[in-house]
Amino acid sequence: MKTRTPLSIYIAVALGLTFMAFEMFASDSGYFTSPFFWALLVIVIILLFIMYSIGDLVENENFNRLSDAEKQIYIAEKSTPYYQKLWNSAFKKQSQTEETDILIDHGFDGITELDNALPKWWIGLFYFGIVFCAVYMIAFAFTDYAHPDKEYDKETVTMLASIAEYEKTAPPIDIETAKYSADNIAEGEEIFKTNCISCHSDSGKGGIGPNLTDKHWINIKEKSLFKNVFWMLENGSPNNPTMRPFIKDGTITGRDAEKVAAYIYHINQEKLPITEALGGAPAQGTEAKWQE
Repeated sequence: MKTRTPLSIYIAVALGLTFMAFEMFASDSGYFTSPFFWALLVIVIILLFIMYSIGDLVENENFNRLSDAEKQIYIAEKSTPYYQKLWNSAFKKQSQTEETDILIDHGFDGITELDNALPKWWIGLFYFGIVFCAVYMIAFAFTDYAHPDKEYDKETVTMLASIAEYEKTAPPIDIETAKYSADNIAEGEEIFKTNCISCHSDSGKGGIGPNLTDKHWINIKEKSLFKNVFWMLENGSPNNPTMRPFIKDGTITGRDAEKVAAYIYHINQEKLPITEALGGAPAQGTEAKWQE
């Protein structure tokens, strides 16, 4: 008659499997803060107590049917703590007498083998790995769990929502507070493509509007290139009504203008100009001497 696994082990395994299942199949449901989730755990634990109590009754009945010698062996085995048994099964070495008892009755070239049982911790990890793999494969096949592209899309939505929430309360950007940042170039390029490419063409090489990559400028209102672009986006061009005041008419915000100005600064100061020979529009205005 074997001793039984403690109730605490069953509870720990049940809790682990429950958390694992919810994390894989319902990670977006906010289950951890749900009263239904905790009520489920309480019900599972109660059922385990009931099952273990029934197991106690069966164990007592089987114990009463043992002989006196078998009872003594069982009591001695049960007196050893469960975790001590796990430790012994994994690391304790057999005595010479114990090795004789588990010696396999065949060998080769003088080499003999011991019929050692696998450690319980190893068996437990083996079966846990099987269960985990089965649940993982089901979750991977039928949910978005462990799909990098889905996780990326989810994180992108969360990030954009946090940015939108921040911009609701963040102080507005104006020409005094606007600052150049290389981190804004990529977003500035996207805003440029949406609002500016129809006149200034792709990469700012010019078309209906002037070439933004050369050193010549029609309107010079600020000492720095970055601030001058921001001024133009805010007030429009005094010389060409087609270049309207994007900020004042509500097309873009000051924060968007800061990003567009960063992109235009980048293509003008940090990249080679797109000349006529390369397909750019001819220079217009006067050569600007910008201050950093």
